[in-house]
Amino acid sequence: MGYIAMNRFKIAPGREADFEEVWKSRESRLKELKGFREFRLLKGPQNEDHTLYSSHVLWDSREDFEAWTKSEQFRDAHRNAGKSKTEGVVVGPPNFEGFETVLHES
Repeated sequence: MGYIAMNRFKIAPGREADFEEVWKSRESRLKELKGFREFRLLKGPQNEDHTLYSSHVLWDSREDFEAWTKSEQFRDAHRNAGKSKTEGVVVGPPNFEGFETVLHES
């Protein structure tokens, strides 16, 4: 029925545009993968010490997501994770959460 892979990011105040630019300028290869449906980067509430963002990737199945994590595309996408582009932008590591769809309405 579907699988949603999410990462939550805490972004330093005033660095939101920098974080968004990292995502906008990246080379996404998700469309090359079996089971990929949709990607969204969401901006959430702003607190004193950070602004919350979440990336959501919708897959056909958990197996498709897991195959992505073992793919060349995944390695390429994460090769420079944590390097200079996000230095001082991201507060702490991302927080991963995975969810299997149990009910869907459209």
